[in-house]
Amino acid sequence: MHRHGVREHAGVSRRAVTRSAVLAAAALLLPGGPGGIGGTGRAVARERDAAAGITLRLPAPTGPYRTGVTTLYLVDRSRPDPWEPGIPVREVMATVFYPARTVHGFPAARQMSAGAAESFGLYGRRIHPELPEAGADWSATTTHSHTGAPAQASRRRPVLLYSPGGGDPRTMGTTLAGELASHGYVVVTLDHPGDAGEVEFPCTMAGREKVRPTVLRDDPRKHPDLFRAMIDTRIADARFVLDRLADLAAGRNPDAAGRPLPEDLGRALDLRRVGVYGHSAGGTTAAGTMYEDRRVGAAVNLEGYLDRAPEAPGRPGELYPVARHGSDRPLLLLGTDGFPGRKELEPSWRAVLARSAGRAHRRRLDGAAHGVFTDYAALAPQLQAAGLMTAAARASLTGPADPARSVPAVRHHVLSFFARHLPAR
Repeated sequence: MHRHGVREHAGVSRRAVTRSAVLAAAALLLPGGPGGIGGTGRAVARERDAAAGITLRLPAPTGPYRTGVTTLYLVDRSRPDPWEPGIPVREVMATVFYPARTVHGFPAARQMSAGAAESFGLYGRRIHPELPEAGADWSATTTHSHTGAPAQASRRRPVLLYSPGGGDPRTMGTTLAGELASHGYVVVTLDHPGDAGEVEFPCTMAGREKVRPTVLRDDPRKHPDLFRAMIDTRIADARFVLDRLADLAAGRNPDAAGRPLPEDLGRALDLRRVGVYGHSAGGTTAAGTMYEDRRVGAAVNLEGYLDRAPEAPGRPGELYPVARHGSDRPLLLLGTDGFPGRKELEPSWRAVLARSAGRAHRRRLDGAAHGVFTDYAALAPQLQAAGLMTAAARASLTGPADPARSVPAVRHHVLSFFARHLPAR
């Protein structure tokens, strides 16, 4: 085993998403159609009353920069929403972490907005059954970034996009995003509404509530049409966000609600140096976005499949173009020894490694499981210590590794990869 508990292993055109296929796939997972989440008022009230509990803490970043944070509400009017027929546009929520000129007088941001935290507390177990039914105050966790702080604009900085796993909110990628920003990157974490765990918007819109839940009720890999639609939609989302960041860098405000931006934020972006990283379905998105978009110079896939979902059990899935043809830019594949799907992952990872002429590399975290790449790596041990999560549930979610080891290991591999290929100099 190498330092940080990591073992090293040897190593198209943009597709249109058809709404009919996506809506049909969503109907497979969401009884009653792809709208909201049901539940009796009595059960909701009981769970809400029990929601107040311990306050969980996120690890502090290690870089030399204090960081600011803001959110962007972005609307793509050229695409309808693929999951909800009542929404005529595609909305994306993003959080931007960045090195700050000063944080004095700017409050530390919460990990989750109030509405998102309430939804997560009520329904998070539908995606991660390991989570407790009650006992944690998800609205109380603060980040180490400061809301609205002015950006440090002495030079433009590389931009990194983060796409979370299917069913997860962008907020569960806060620890790694803050770490990267503290080392000089502008990091933009994305929610993909519809498959994201929950998304709180700054305004209401016909066809949805202010907080929009996920349509997922099952592993999307079991539903080929849904998995295809989810990844195609996510890649389109990422490319759309890059377009809007170009507006921001040019001095325009891309926020669809016209909310004010932190001072000098646009001047901090260097869109000649762009990377994408993602977890699970987000890792598939990261590799696919780099393949389809020349603006992306490097990508990290945190245990995401690089093939489409198989059409039938036991049959191989069709390789995505990045695995079929290889990557011509740097690609890191980072996995764990505890991922139940590692056997199914193997063919597509071997394919991209074999066809990328040394530009793709593979690493593995031992003593870890699929959720170790998210904030759960730090939060699950706290839940276990408080008696709210069993050791078996923690091992299932993140693996048994101590967060004092696993969190630095993930940070080390992602940061060193981007520092090598997109240095924040």
